[in-house]
Amino acid sequence: MSSTKDRLLEKALRSASAGSGPGRSEREGISLVELFRMFPDDGTAEAWFESILWEGGRPCPYCGNPETVRTDHKPTVPYRCVQCHSHFSVKTGTVMHRSKLGYQKWAIAIYMFATSLKGVSSMKLHRDLHITQKSAWFMGQRIREAWSSIADVQSSSSSSEEKMQGPVEIDELYVGGREKNKHADKKGQTDKTIVVGVKDRDTNKVTARTVPEATKARLEHFIETNVSDGAVKYTDENPSYGSLENHHTVNHSVGEYVRGQIHTNGMESFWALLRRGYTGIYHKMSPEHLDRYVNEFAGRHNIRSMDTGMMMSELASSMSRKRLTYKRLIKHGVYAHRMASLEQRSPMP
Repeated sequence: MSSTKDRLLEKALRSASAGSGPGRSEREGISLVELFRMFPDDGTAEAWFESILWEGGRPCPYCGNPETVRTDHKPTVPYRCVQCHSHFSVKTGTVMHRSKLGYQKWAIAIYMFATSLKGVSSMKLHRDLHITQKSAWFMGQRIREAWSSIADVQSSSSSSEEKMQGPVEIDELYVGGREKNKHADKKGQTDKTIVVGVKDRDTNKVTARTVPEATKARLEHFIETNVSDGAVKYTDENPSYGSLENHHTVNHSVGEYVRGQIHTNGMESFWALLRRGYTGIYHKMSPEHLDRYVNEFAGRHNIRSMDTGMMMSELASSMSRKRLTYKRLIKHGVYAHRMASLEQRSPMP
């Protein structure tokens, strides 16, 4: 019997061979009616998560032992490890760890994030899932945490084969409020967050990260981490890229945007979509959380050619081993500063 991923892949291959039509007609979507038929209750959604996250077996998330059994006396953690005797569920060790929200709501949220090109606000999750805005915000940040592996974020130890082979486009984006909207005492202050991104023209994959400053050292480190040494690189005239090998530039400052194959229009298109999400959906992306938002847009871009079912499956499978606690989420954020301020004004006895 084929796995859930195999069945979704077969549907993707069938739809790819279908006739052309408007938009991305080769993709097989899922309507809201079909979505609620797929997940009429928490039980069906839980079974779907188990088929995705435990495709190769049901190991204990605490000790890794493959021998586990189902029990009936703890419905929220229905499985027990025969070695360490820990009880667990399919949520354990994932971004859903210890979440009291039902599986159906998590499945619907995954659908919303996979199909909404400009993102999903916490207020929309709050209204559509009938949960508090605070829970919706936490849920959204947890799902964004899962996008990181789909966003092709590499580490300094990544092998050359894992990196982009090129040709690649490299560009930066400055995220922050508009100068005309600032208060008078803040005009002229440089408080935008810098995001650097790279797009592989061959695979159409995008990776982007925030950097503290757009210096030569910072940008070259990002490029070395994500792009193979021999790749052809296209950038604008930013002097920080000047020492790159196999490097070609266009000079935006004099109105030159395309010269044959030399341009950064692919990255500019990605930035445009991110800007629309920033302006129209989120309105503000805090610097301490910006990487998660960037990963959301990059991850969705990287799997946009898949059928909706495959996109949901890919995002769900990326939830494993990415636990995000609320304490860690707000550690350096505005909420942490508010809590610290309140604590100073009225310390605990």
